[in-house]
Amino acid sequence: MTEDREYHIGIAPGEIPELVLLPGDPHRAQDIAVRFFDEYEEIAKSREYWSFKGKWRGIPVASCSTGIGCPSAAIALEELVKVGCTTFLRVGTSGAISRSVNTGDLVIFTGSVRDDGTSQQYVPIEYPAVADPEMVMALVKSAEKNGATFHVGIGHTKDAFYSEHPDYVADPMSTRKKWELLRNSGVLATEMEAASLFIVGQLRGVKVGTICLVIGENVEKEAKIDSKPPIDELIIVALDAITSLK
Repeated sequence: MTEDREYHIGIAPGEIPELVLLPGDPHRAQDIAVRFFDEYEEIAKSREYWSFKGKWRGIPVASCSTGIGCPSAAIALEELVKVGCTTFLRVGTSGAISRSVNTGDLVIFTGSVRDDGTSQQYVPIEYPAVADPEMVMALVKSAEKNGATFHVGIGHTKDAFYSEHPDYVADPMSTRKKWELLRNSGVLATEMEAASLFIVGQLRGVKVGTICLVIGENVEKEAKIDSKPPIDELIIVALDAITSLK
């Protein structure tokens, strides 16, 4: 490990483009590079952080996995900012909260309910976790251009994946009430990274957005995920959006 190489992500300044897609799964970071980038190249592989660079329609871009959850996602973002990255787009999966959101739809987050612990160690809970407005507009434009079925609005970020199922927690009634409250408040979908990424991005003065593919329509009912969801539409919309900001 050289002195200027970041401890967790294993990347040094100058090794990675400014525009970065942030999937959670390391193998999804690789898949994005192999299937969508031109002239892709591995940058580093360290812990849950696997990074690649290449080009999308002539513009340099990178993918770097964050692992699952806010703690590791915040580390990735902090260290990527230190090595010179400026624009970030989380590309992930989510479960639907709103009854109007269906499996296969895309959800563009304008902000996220801070039901996580990581963001609260940065700023008080009253501080809003919001997406960069230019990123939101770029995502909407890209989704429309690519003919995607999408929704725009508030998401929800949690720490414990299985806590969304009432049968897995100590107080099932409270969990059911929480999801109903979120649904009645217009929250669209739930995932595990966006809130902390929005908070860290705001504090560090960089652009951060989130777009998720919906893979489940009922957060209260456990459903086994048997295979990786198709991500082509998600990634094309994301790449068109993030490179439009260059």
